Amino acid sequence: MTAVELVEVGPRDGLQNEKTVLSVEQKVELIVRSLDAGVRRVEAVSFVNPARVPQMAGAEDVMAGLPRDRGASYIGLVLNRRGLDRALAAAVDEVNVVVVSTEEFSRRNQGCSVDEGIAAAVDIVRDARAAGVFATVTVAASFGCPFSGEVEPAHIGRILARVAEAEPSEIAIADTIGVGVPAQVRALADVATANAPGIPQRWHFHNTRNTGYANALTALETGAAALDASIGGFGGCPFAPAATGNIASEDLIYALDRSGVRTGVDMARLVDAAGWLGSALGEGVPALLGRAGGFPSDSGPRALE
Repeated sequence: MTAVELVEVGPRDGLQNEKTVLSVEQKVELIVRSLDAGVRRVEAVSFVNPARVPQMAGAEDVMAGLPRDRGASYIGLVLNRRGLDRALAAAVDEVNVVVVSTEEFSRRNQGCSVDEGIAAAVDIVRDARAAGVFATVTVAASFGCPFSGEVEPAHIGRILARVAEAEPSEIAIADTIGVGVPAQVRALADVATANAPGIPQRWHFHNTRNTGYANALTALETGAAALDASIGGFGGCPFAPAATGNIASEDLIYALDRSGVRTGVDMARLVDAAGWLGSALGEGVPALLGRAGGFPSDSGPRALE
């Protein structure tokens, strides 16, 4: 049986674009609910300036409130050296540093050029690994940019070749605005394998054009070690116009379970967590809106109603 790791990004990517700001206690509860479902890698916090992304305020307090006896690995997103220092002080298990692939998006998202972003990522990876912390480099907008349009796979390959020199623990290829299709996944997988050989590949998809799940299953076919998803399908980037939510963790697990792929994650508990999160945010759950029917709850996968 094939296996893949689910990385739950709801507490970070899922919340960062929501109007409602959850309390520290609510953020901790969301993470604990994902652990109860069997998730063991969680992007728990983001060490960014809370003035720019107020939804991510209180990262240190969230980390201090998380259980450390559940076998979980907690990931902190960092964009610069200050963020890395905060992440290490908060005792994260992993850091995820983002390089945006296009100039205008990079300047809007991180206030730097692509070259400056790559240089910062290389330094962060080396320092994180020296501290004994797992380090991921995510290349954002790998499939397309909201400002400059198409992004060529060869361009992503050049970025990956440069960050691979720092020997990150993992690379993540992100469809930040949800424009990708399976053919692009295959092309980028080939590029990643050629330019960052031997480094495990993680994939991050949004479902803007309803291709996110097809893309995730295609990434699995190309050898993905991990797939990102967000409870309830919440998510989006504050600096990417019209980008909608991530693929939903519960829907991804549904597809994987029925495809015979082992994750160790309980879909029914994810559905419950999605309902709780929707109530906490005061809105409907994106992944459940408009859905009618499914399997009876006592035979086969739980109905997602």
